[in-house]
Amino acid sequence: MAGLYSSIKLSPSSSSLSQSSQVFTPRILFLLSLLLSLTAFAFIVQWHGKIGDPLYRWPSLNRLEIMGMNTTTTHTSSNCMETLGQSQSIFFPYFRKWNFSYKSDVKPKICITSSTSAGLEQILPWILYHKVIGVTNFILFVEEKAASSGVSKVIESIPEVKLVHRTKELEDEQAKSRMWNETYMARYFNKPCNYELFVKQYLNTEMAIVMAREAGMEWIIHLDTDELIHPAGTRGYSLTQLLSDVPENVDMVVFPNYESCVERDDVNEPFTEVSMFKKNYDHLTEESYTRNYKESVRGNPGYFLTYSNGKSAARIQPHLRPNGAHRWYNYMKQPNEITFDEAAILHYTYAKFSDLTSRRDRCGCKPTIEGVTKCFFLDFDRAAFIIASSVTEEDMLNWYREHVVWMDKDLNNKLLKEGILTRKYAPMVILQELKESGVYSSLIESVQASLSKDEFMSSNEIQVSNSSRRIGTEESGIYVRNNLRADNIDLVAMPPLPAPVIDFIKS
Repeated sequence: MAGLYSSIKLSPSSSSLSQSSQVFTPRILFLLSLLLSLTAFAFIVQWHGKIGDPLYRWPSLNRLEIMGMNTTTTHTSSNCMETLGQSQSIFFPYFRKWNFSYKSDVKPKICITSSTSAGLEQILPWILYHKVIGVTNFILFVEEKAASSGVSKVIESIPEVKLVHRTKELEDEQAKSRMWNETYMARYFNKPCNYELFVKQYLNTEMAIVMAREAGMEWIIHLDTDELIHPAGTRGYSLTQLLSDVPENVDMVVFPNYESCVERDDVNEPFTEVSMFKKNYDHLTEESYTRNYKESVRGNPGYFLTYSNGKSAARIQPHLRPNGAHRWYNYMKQPNEITFDEAAILHYTYAKFSDLTSRRDRCGCKPTIEGVTKCFFLDFDRAAFIIASSVTEEDMLNWYREHVVWMDKDLNNKLLKEGILTRKYAPMVILQELKESGVYSSLIESVQASLSKDEFMSSNEIQVSNSSRRIGTEESGIYVRNNLRADNIDLVAMPPLPAPVIDFIKS
């Protein structure tokens, strides 16, 4: 802002009034124009996702259906690619004409790895957002929609994005992991749904470490595609700057997670429609957390709907290994770990009503207390699965409104003032800019232009192995030693954990 202030500062000269007014008038006009622009910009920020998204308006997607998205509604949007591409803003230095190819001049090199089955409408904004804040490379282990031909080709057209499909060859390679002969993951073996995913994430991340090291990466982060890194505490909203400032003797840094608090039951694009989040316990005082606990919970099993133990980044160094999906460890030493005071992970959990049924459809568990206990780590996931499996859609929507949607504006305002809830607009602004620039549609168009009609028509094919193959079972070709029991082990990989429960509330 210093440059802006210096450009409009009045001259100290004592020349005539007419000369001063000649200088003063255009500067006032400039200030008024600037204020009008900022007002319009603020309006856009508050406009809950009404701007047309090129992902949903690109007409050829209706014919090709390469993403499996709802493209029945057509939106219009001005193409400001050139204007945004020429931006010299110091706040988002990684726009670089939306090229996202900056291998030579950005340090440290940061890699995100993820295991995902999401569609392009979620993965593409997620990747480009993290490119903007400084992530250089992505290693994505893909299945289902994410592994389809059309989605894969668009994603792989982005510089420094590597996709790994779940094939028999991959599973055979992961069967050789030393994890199977050690105890820290043993309690998660041979269980369905979230437990199976947890083991799969471990194996994928273990491979990603090797791949990231070979690519010259310095930091690695495991992140889901419904999570965005919020690098607060840096002048340029830069993950690169944030990790550059970490002392060299620190091996790992923890990002406490904030949980999305949707204010409507019809959210379609959480990243651009949700701005309210519940703060993590680690970023609150114990007194504030305790005082507001009951109102914050709103009758749910805990303070957060899902996990509360954050995600972490690790320096890539010898003997690094995952410690579940939330932390890292080292075979040869106790890692030195710190927690960020401001930076966070924004977790958009259950942000869409359809998340209830999509989670249900991914797991073939019985909707009973015993059945969901075998499938899910956390109480809310268990309750949501039972509801989604046993009531009508109308009753499910009512349950969703009561337990997920924050419709009480008075309560929201109170908890915002108390610091329990907070507004985060930066991700929304970045993603709105990306939409309006036409980057999404340009990527899709370039891929479509390079493929034949036959390749287009096969874009819905799912290139994954048989879904009946279970990680950690004999059917998958992976065998677990019978003497691996988790009853009395000292070291256990960190699973998703709930926030601290206040005893007097629980009782």
